Amino acid sequence: MTPLWKLGPTVPLGSPFEPGARHDVVIVGAGLTGLSTAVMLADAGLDVAVIDAGVVAELATGANTGKLSLLQGSRLAEIRRHHPASLVRAYVDANRDGMQWLLEFAETAGIPCTRRTDHSYAQERAGLDVLRRQHAAAREAGLAARMVQPADLDVPFPALGAVALDDQATIDPVRVTQALARRLLASGGTLHEHVRATGAHALPEPRVETTAGPLFAHDIVLATGTPFLDRGLYFMKVRGLRSYCVSFRTSSPVPEGTFISVDGSTRSIRAVAETDGPADAAQLVVGGGGHPVGRSDGETAAIDDLVAWTRRHFPDAEETHRWSAQDYESHNLIPFVGAMPRGLGRIRFATGYAKWGLTNAPAAAQRLTAEILGTPRRERASWMTAIGTRLTVPADLARGAAEGARVAAAAASGWADAERRAVPVPQPAEGQGVVANRAARPVGISTVDGVTRAVDAVCTHLGGVLDWNDAECTWDCPLHASRFAPDGRRLEGPAVHDLGRVPRTRAD
Repeated sequence: MTPLWKLGPTVPLGSPFEPGARHDVVIVGAGLTGLSTAVMLADAGLDVAVIDAGVVAELATGANTGKLSLLQGSRLAEIRRHHPASLVRAYVDANRDGMQWLLEFAETAGIPCTRRTDHSYAQERAGLDVLRRQHAAAREAGLAARMVQPADLDVPFPALGAVALDDQATIDPVRVTQALARRLLASGGTLHEHVRATGAHALPEPRVETTAGPLFAHDIVLATGTPFLDRGLYFMKVRGLRSYCVSFRTSSPVPEGTFISVDGSTRSIRAVAETDGPADAAQLVVGGGGHPVGRSDGETAAIDDLVAWTRRHFPDAEETHRWSAQDYESHNLIPFVGAMPRGLGRIRFATGYAKWGLTNAPAAAQRLTAEILGTPRRERASWMTAIGTRLTVPADLARGAAEGARVAAAAASGWADAERRAVPVPQPAEGQGVVANRAARPVGISTVDGVTRAVDAVCTHLGGVLDWNDAECTWDCPLHASRFAPDGRRLEGPAVHDLGRVPRTRAD
C-alpha cells in the first residue's frame, strides 16, 4: 500500500552513522515534527542529528491527505465541548503559527501548494447540530468561518450544509518533508536513516540507544508519533487511530475546495493538482474508514467502502493507489508537547495530533525549539503558555477511563479468542492470519505471498494480544497501537522490539 506521494524513487538523504557521536540535540523521527524541529534548531546554530528506523516521511507524514486546515472537521467543537474558549483559541493560534511556518518554508524551498477553501460538512440532518457548534467554536477562536447552505455547495455527494474557511491549503507532504531534510543537511545537521532507536536515558548523561550504537546529546526529542518510553504512561493517555486513503483518476468535475464530514462514516475529499501532488497520477483523494488500531471488523472492507462511495458520486473514478496512516489522539484532545517525566528536562516529545499533523507538527516544533533554546516565557507565543499550563478536567479523566475500558475489553477478547483456537489450526488462506493457542501462549499464524509464518502474537510492549489487519497484512496491537509485519518485524508504535518467531509444526 504505497501512498500517492511516494510514487518517485526514494531520495538518499542520510549521513554515515558514527556510534558514540555527540551532538547538541538528537531527534528520533524523520517526519514533519522531527525535521521541522531539527531545522529550527540548526538555524539557531545547534548541532542536530536526526535518526529514523525507516526513511524521511516513512509513516504518518508521508501517508496523510496533504491538507493544512485550521477548521479541522469537528475538532474545534469537540475541544470546546470539554474546555474553555481560551484553550480552543490557543489551539487555533498554535495551528495558525504552525501552518504559516510550514507554508513560508515551502515557498522558500520552491515547494508549491494550492490555496483552497476548507469545508466541514454534514451528510445527514443529525450532523447539522455539529456544524452549528463547530461554527460557533471557530468564530469564538477568531476564525472567519461561515455557514454555507446546500444550494451553495457545488458537490456531487450528499451535503446538507457546511462550515467553510477560506485560504487553507493542500501540499505534497513528502516533497516538503524531503526539502526539510535537505535544508537540515545543508545547515550542517546530520540525518541517519534505517537506524532504530531502542531507548533514551538522561543519566549518567543524555543518550539515545540504537541498533547501531549510542548517540549522546545535551537534549533529546522523541518525534515518533507516540513516545516509545513508558515514562509518564503517555501510551495510556493517547489512542492510536488508523485511517485509509484511496486516490483516483477521474474526468468528472472535482470540487475545488477540501471537504471532511462531521457525521456518519468519515469522508475526507480533496482534489490533486500539479501544484500539490504528483503530476497526472490522480485527480482526487478520498479518505476515511478510521478506527482504533487493532480494533476493526475488517480493514479491507473499510477501504472497499471508500471506493464504492467514490464511484457512486464520481462514476468514472479509476482507483490508482490505496494506503493507510496512523496517528494518535490524546485523552484531553490537545496534543502533548514538552518534557517527559524523569527526563531531567533533557528528554522531550510530541504526540496527539489526531490526524491534523501538517499544522500541529510545526507548531509543536516551535514550542520544543523555544524550550530547548531556553527562550524566556515572556518572549514566547502566548499559546505556548496557555496550552502548557492547562489542567486536566473531569471530562478528560472520563474519556481516559472509557478508552481504558475499551482497551481492557479488547485485551480480554484477544486472549479469549486465542484460547478458543488451540493449535493445530488450518493453514490460513493467502493474505489471512489467525491467532491460536500453543501451550497457553498466543501464536500468530499468517500466509502472505505464499509463505506461512508463525510468530509470538503477544505485543512486545506490555503484552497485548495482536489482531490481524487483512488490508495491510500486519499484526496490530489493540492496547497501544504497535504494529508488526507477518515475519514479526516491528513497524511502528511504542514497541521497540520485534516479535519472536515460533517454529511451525506440521499441523499449523
